Amino acid sequence: MSLIAGVDEVGRGPLIGAVVTAAVILPEGLLIAGLRDSKKLSDRQRRALVDQIRTQAIAYAYGRAEPAEIDALNILKATLLAMQRAVQALSVRPDAVVVDGSVAPVLEMPVQALIGGDDRVLAISAASVLAKVARDDEMIALDQRYPGYGFARNKGYPTAEHRQAMMQLGVLPEHRRSFAPVANALRSGGTHGR
Repeated sequence: MSLIAGVDEVGRGPLIGAVVTAAVILPEGLLIAGLRDSKKLSDRQRRALVDQIRTQAIAYAYGRAEPAEIDALNILKATLLAMQRAVQALSVRPDAVVVDGSVAPVLEMPVQALIGGDDRVLAISAASVLAKVARDDEMIALDQRYPGYGFARNKGYPTAEHRQAMMQLGVLPEHRRSFAPVANALRSGGTHGR
């Protein structure tokens, strides 16, 4: 039996916070009812699946790249770094890795990038759900710390509400300065006063 780790990321498009990845190794033949790409599930459905994934997985781990790393490397390289970190953090070494998307990180074991993998490979779907819930929780915590930006709702994506809040309330330390809307807000508004 070969151990395959599925890897996915959440948070490439937002203007704030880390890009979060998860790596999951599931037992061969395991079926988890309702598990598919996290983007096609409601928040309630994702949260109901998290405990199932954690208890039934052979291993799972998270990786991340912080805003400063995203700014220094670019979002793609930072995402690949976060994926490497998730795989390296697994308590069980996989024989191979499948990653959702068109680009895969360099790893010590064979790795394959699979477009649409989060809908085709159960371990990638599981990684997608774990990463999404983890990042959403970080955005909810950030919303409590910085009210007025709507992070609990917009999850850091560049919505009109978020962009307007940056202009009125300022850019936060957690914002990605290399992203154009943040750079524009910095040029015209400065940084948050806290």
